[in-house]
Amino acid sequence: MDRKNDLCERLLRFAVDVILYLRTVKNSVETMDMKRQLIKASTSSGANYEESQGSPTKPDAKTKIGISLKEMRESNYFLKIFKSLKLGDVQKNECLVNESSELKRNLASILNKLTVLFSFSWGLGLEI
Repeated sequence: MDRKNDLCERLLRFAVDVILYLRTVKNSVETMDMKRQLIKASTSSGANYEESQGSPTKPDAKTKIGISLKEMRESNYFLKIFKSLKLGDVQKNECLVNESSELKRNLASILNKLTVLFSFSWGLGLEI
């Protein structure tokens, strides 16, 4: 499996695992909005990365990957809140915090490489 497909699969698995984890968190006034936000962010990260793979232009792909990274940062943030409050399956949460941190690094690395590539190409007047 190539790296793109591997990352697509990891993002999909992450979103599914977040949903399964949230089933272990009791619904309360405090958790309902955070659960909704976490589901939106975790699923959006993968969806935007998938969209980036079919983008008609490189700048559009870069934008979608940037959104994917933003959503993964948000997912990581909410997971850390759940961790601090010891909500739901604590062990599963720990795995998700670690995975979201690693996915953030991977997405940031891709985005940084694209930024350098675009800056270099634009400086030379090349079309990408």
